[in-house]
Amino acid sequence: MKLKADRATLLKALAHVQNVVEKRNTIPILANVLLSVKEGRLTIAATDLEIALIEEVAATTMRDGSVTAPAATLYEIVRRQPDNAEIELDHPGGDAPLALRAGRYATKLVVLPTDEFPKLDAGKLTHRFAVPAQALRGLIDRTRFAISTEETRYYLNGIYLHSAESEGVPVLRAVATDGHRLARVEEPLPEGAAGMPGVIVPRKTVNEIRKLLDEVSGDVSIALSETRIQFELDTMRMTSKLIDGTYPDYSKVIPTGNDKILRVETADFSAAVARVSAITSERNKPVKLSVGRDLLVLSATSPDQGTATEELDAEQVEYRATPLEIGFQARYLNDVTEQIKGKVEFCFADGAAPTLVRAAGDESAIFVLMPMRV
Repeated sequence: MKLKADRATLLKALAHVQNVVEKRNTIPILANVLLSVKEGRLTIAATDLEIALIEEVAATTMRDGSVTAPAATLYEIVRRQPDNAEIELDHPGGDAPLALRAGRYATKLVVLPTDEFPKLDAGKLTHRFAVPAQALRGLIDRTRFAISTEETRYYLNGIYLHSAESEGVPVLRAVATDGHRLARVEEPLPEGAAGMPGVIVPRKTVNEIRKLLDEVSGDVSIALSETRIQFELDTMRMTSKLIDGTYPDYSKVIPTGNDKILRVETADFSAAVARVSAITSERNKPVKLSVGRDLLVLSATSPDQGTATEELDAEQVEYRATPLEIGFQARYLNDVTEQIKGKVEFCFADGAAPTLVRAAGDESAIFVLMPMRV
């Protein structure tokens, strides 16, 4: 294998694939990337046995072949070259080292046999559809904060992606919950997604595909089966295993009779939460909401630091129901309100029941918060 590539182009691809590499893996080959030149095309691949990423890279190729190289070392070497450098990679085959040259710089990297590199086979993917990159970003951004990190409930360690109906209209729905909060976001169902199996996309896959979405603007092609999901975007193809488990019936925790409606400007509310919660260093940072007619008082108490309160009045608040008091973790309030622009709408039943949160006038995303005692 022999090729020449622009430093910036090669570095960008290596940055993508090395994120997939498992840093603490005990299997040496998984710390390597696979570089392959075939029919004038260079591809770079990496896998941790759960996720596989393959990217096609623009390069001038002189000889076909393939080689594995240590991902982190190769990335750092290329990163430290001058911006306008041209990188030459040359591997004669077998156990010979991989030669890298850039201007007057030269190094040789120890390689591992390519036949040890795992086969990147996605198997038969039964459903295929396309989603605009912006829509997929929205599904991820507005749900991933609620993904559980509790490994004992592994089936909550991802986003549940499935087809559903919303008031008789087919939708593609993403759901995440950790038992304390829930996020449910919808987009119109893409052509080809009808009848797709409900799948749980793992947290690491969600985070890695979200990074890549920042670099694309067109459609993302998604193919999936009951055990695998594949994303194709520009010159990249990511394949991931899915979480093998049954997602709970989340609809049971979404309240339907909450008729006490508080509307407040999101920016004003978020800023007030941040200010009153600053009084305490507790990780949970409980904040109490005392709601009256067109009035909201936020308060927090710390045994060591004291108390803090802030009042929002009729210029910022709309509330016409009976007064109530309810408490939430400040972090959970912020996680939800970060997803909402304009006015946020809190739908209460009482001070102890789950609260429904959404953007005023937007039914495409709803959030549920469990209250806490304060």
